[in-house]
Amino acid sequence: MRSSGVTAALLWALGLVLVPGSGSSSDEVRPSHGIAMHGDLKYAPDFKHFDYVNPKAPKGGAVRLQAIGTFDSFNPFIVKGSPAAGIGRIYETLMAGSADEPFSEYGLLAESITVPEDRSWVQFTLRPEARWHDGKAVTAEDVAWTFETLITKAVPFYRGYYGDVKKVEKLDARTVRFTFGGGTNRELPLILGQLVVLPKHYWAERDFAKTTLEPPLGSGPYRIGGFEPGRHVEYERVEDYWGKDLPVNVGRNNFDRIRHDYYRDGTVSVEAFKAGEYDFRYENSSKNWATSYDFPALQQGLVRKEEIPHDRSTGMQAFAFNTRRPLFQDRKVRQALAYAFDFEWSNRTLFYGQYKRNRSYFDNSELAATGPPGPAELAILEPYRGLLPEEVFTKAYDPPATDGSGRIRANLRQGSKLLREAGWSIDKTTRKLTHKATGRAMEFEVLLVSPLFERIVLPFKKNLERLGITAGVRTVDSAQYRRRLDDFDFDVVIGSWGQSLSPGNEQRDFWGSDYADRPGSRNLVGIKDPAVDALIEGVVNAPDRKSLVNHVRALDRVLQWGHWVIPQWHIPYDRLVYWDRFGRPEVTPTQGVQFDTWWVDAKKVEALEAKRSGG
Repeated sequence: MRSSGVTAALLWALGLVLVPGSGSSSDEVRPSHGIAMHGDLKYAPDFKHFDYVNPKAPKGGAVRLQAIGTFDSFNPFIVKGSPAAGIGRIYETLMAGSADEPFSEYGLLAESITVPEDRSWVQFTLRPEARWHDGKAVTAEDVAWTFETLITKAVPFYRGYYGDVKKVEKLDARTVRFTFGGGTNRELPLILGQLVVLPKHYWAERDFAKTTLEPPLGSGPYRIGGFEPGRHVEYERVEDYWGKDLPVNVGRNNFDRIRHDYYRDGTVSVEAFKAGEYDFRYENSSKNWATSYDFPALQQGLVRKEEIPHDRSTGMQAFAFNTRRPLFQDRKVRQALAYAFDFEWSNRTLFYGQYKRNRSYFDNSELAATGPPGPAELAILEPYRGLLPEEVFTKAYDPPATDGSGRIRANLRQGSKLLREAGWSIDKTTRKLTHKATGRAMEFEVLLVSPLFERIVLPFKKNLERLGITAGVRTVDSAQYRRRLDDFDFDVVIGSWGQSLSPGNEQRDFWGSDYADRPGSRNLVGIKDPAVDALIEGVVNAPDRKSLVNHVRALDRVLQWGHWVIPQWHIPYDRLVYWDRFGRPEVTPTQGVQFDTWWVDAKKVEALEAKRSGG
């Protein structure tokens, strides 16, 4: 399941309550108000709002947010261009996910969803009141056209995400059906519920494959109110938004205006926040969190700084090897390089002890593979025994560790041993690590998009030098970085794969062979492994929660022992810093902070301005 971010990019980020009956014809099943990936829905058909919102939250006020880099397009669906931050606010999806369940969805554009027990198809009936911002009705034809357009003209992700859909049919003006093929995929009805619906009549006169700075037509709670390319974009709340009173929207979308201002980099952005240039910030730098906010406004209570725990899967952040490069195609080489990264020293010296080491692709959740594999996981893995490293079947994976002192000679010896086994040795003349067969020295570049990571990569670079390896570090702007990732034009990058509590089709895009050579895919590593492909399908086709957990753990083990990445770190809480002008619900759901449930508190704004004006 994916939200996402995209961030994220893009993104970053489903169970059955559905319909009784075991047949597959429309007269044997009944429509439902929602769908869960496994088990029952939390919210009944007559629910009024989600438990983690304030249904009486006031509407009004403006909020200023930040973005890094630039933007040159309002089309976030294609490979070309850098899309504007927050552009998803102008659109709606067929269903809306809840943040306090593993993976459940409830009607948004669709008033109901119909699914047979075998989940061989899904049918959505649109709400009669659903409208585009020009007043025209959202129709089944819009849904069908959107689907066809995304899989033919959008980023490669959609072709894989919806790859098991064999047919889409408009049954009448408000009803659309998707028919599946290729085996059971229990997640697919929920994935289609996430479909962002676009207006066919608007795009009929425009080229969808091109970037655009013409504000697009949407159906969501916001529309573009003003912008300056590369500098800022502002969204204004649609007063007559058709869906404002739906249960899934009550207590959400409370700001009248949301503005994103762009800054050159994270350092400038932090200083802009402290100067009061914008209002709310998720902090992703441990150094900033520890050192950058000891300033008068925080001391005076004008700014609040909070750590709010969550229970969502933290996914994987790591140094990602591009295995399309011959250098990184040897598993032992990848394993050896991990011994040069000293997380414990970095955490103590650079991160102020804030982080936990990543060891799983699904950390902070029951999905993470821990300890040696149990009988259920072994049964899943056994058919691939000849294709997988033997450690998958016998050992628990843990990345190389140190005592945090910075003295990592023992680790470097182990790394050097693995490199010798892979055919590399130190040339006595150049003192460089050189391949015995080809005579080529080991050299590669770490590509970065943020200067914040330079202080992390440079100590790693020095440790690599002790192994005789030359590692360059290059930081580029966000537009160039995205182009190079889309074209897989890099040696090593900082990769990040957000994970939900119910993984599924997106794993194909992350690790599947079919995506390894598709420009713009999220298989940054370039994995082409038939065992990984088969395990992904096991995750996608898992019939119940227990089976899903076991299949995900099996996949996790194979990814861990493939040494495709050097795991970095995560935190099990959200780091927030904001000017004290907001109200927020009392309940924080499983998925963590939901900023779209916050509101501007008029009394706090008045008090804040009074304190500011008083010096």
